[in-house]
Amino acid sequence: MSESPLLEQLRAIGALKDGHFLLASGRHSDRYVEKFDLLRRPRATEGACRGIAERYAAVAPDVVVGPTTGGVILAFEVARQLGAEAAYAERMADGGVGREFRRGTTFTPGARVLVVDDILTTGGSVRETLAALAAHPVEVIGVAVLVDRSGGAVDFGVELVSAAHLDIATWEPEACPLCAAGRPLIKPGTTSGHAG
Repeated sequence: MSESPLLEQLRAIGALKDGHFLLASGRHSDRYVEKFDLLRRPRATEGACRGIAERYAAVAPDVVVGPTTGGVILAFEVARQLGAEAAYAERMADGGVGREFRRGTTFTPGARVLVVDDILTTGGSVRETLAALAAHPVEVIGVAVLVDRSGGAVDFGVELVSAAHLDIATWEPEACPLCAAGRPLIKPGTTSGHAG
């Protein structure tokens, strides 16, 4: 089975990586999507967002919302393509759990909102964004992500659309076949790239 055009693009620009990776969950994996390898390329990001914008053009959302960090860029670009406004769900200013809208963000009562994010694994940032939206008089019309690697395990109670699906095997460190084979462990996002 061939990869989706988005996965082919991610592989071509080096964003879809093969190796031995330490994930934020503490689990290990043999593949990783480095979203910033895409988001550093405005034209590639524009193209990646086009499918989401086309999918929701007829629905005409009033606002496109994304969680920090990668969701900010995607929300802006999808909103730009749709002629909508953009808003960003940031981590709580007081260090608490969850997200909130700050910096003067307000919503018109009844506004139709599309939530977008980059890589869906457990859905935590999207759930936090939906919880923050629940405090406002808006209608969430859907969630769209670039890559769904959840294996279909996430349900937000609204339509979920993804530009690509990616099945990535993960293991607890003690059961990791890559550790058993002695492959170096890489922690994405660190300066050196290797886990310490």
